[in-house]
Amino acid sequence: MKKYQSIINKYSPCFAIIMILIIWQSLSSLDIIPKFMLPSPIDVMMAFVKDFPLLISHAKVSLIEAFLGLLIGVSLGFILAIIMEQSSILYNALYPVLVLTQTVPTVAIAPLLVLWFGYGIMPKIVLIVIVTFFPIAIGFLDGFKSVDRDYIKLLKAMDATDFQILRYIKLPTALPYFFAGLRISASYSIVGAVISEWLGGFNGLGVYMTRVKKAYAFDKMFAVIFLISALSLLLILLIKILEKISMPWLRYKDKN
Repeated sequence: MKKYQSIINKYSPCFAIIMILIIWQSLSSLDIIPKFMLPSPIDVMMAFVKDFPLLISHAKVSLIEAFLGLLIGVSLGFILAIIMEQSSILYNALYPVLVLTQTVPTVAIAPLLVLWFGYGIMPKIVLIVIVTFFPIAIGFLDGFKSVDRDYIKLLKAMDATDFQILRYIKLPTALPYFFAGLRISASYSIVGAVISEWLGGFNGLGVYMTRVKKAYAFDKMFAVIFLISALSLLLILLIKILEKISMPWLRYKDKN
């Protein structure tokens, strides 16, 4: 019984997706919902296959923007967390500013970035940094605060430097929190790249979406939406693999 239950739990997401696709196809085939409003999954798949080379070409641009923005966002989030962790005064001063950066809608920021930096890659990277650094900074701060103070006292009694305490105690403790924030930031990076491309650019999935929307090619719109979702899931999967590699002690703990 437990074996069947584990199989059901493992494959239940696949069953749910299949059921949604069947219902979706039925609604479209029976003309319950017009195809120009909701293309069938088969039409979307055909559009995806037909425009696959073009989609991949635009996806490369969006991925480069997402990767560069995420890299800078992770670095900025880590530096801010280190600075804020060192002083309660800096923490109280900077934390409201961090929260404030997340209250402004990205759609409202994007036109200003295009106005300031033009239609190149710079405004897109800046927008991605804005939406990705916050989960990283908060993740590290929560991780640093969860450190057992007795460990820190022990290392200080052994004349350990602040850098050694950070390296051997704080960072390993904060890694699970960091990867939790990184998974969020990775998905935000793709979405941020697409949103920034809506308002200006020459290549990218956001530019492709704008073009097919103006042509009322909704099957292609759904195709690019599925591609964006697939890329986000792939990034999250890669981060999970990196998490297992970076924290081998968790694998040992799970085995025991």
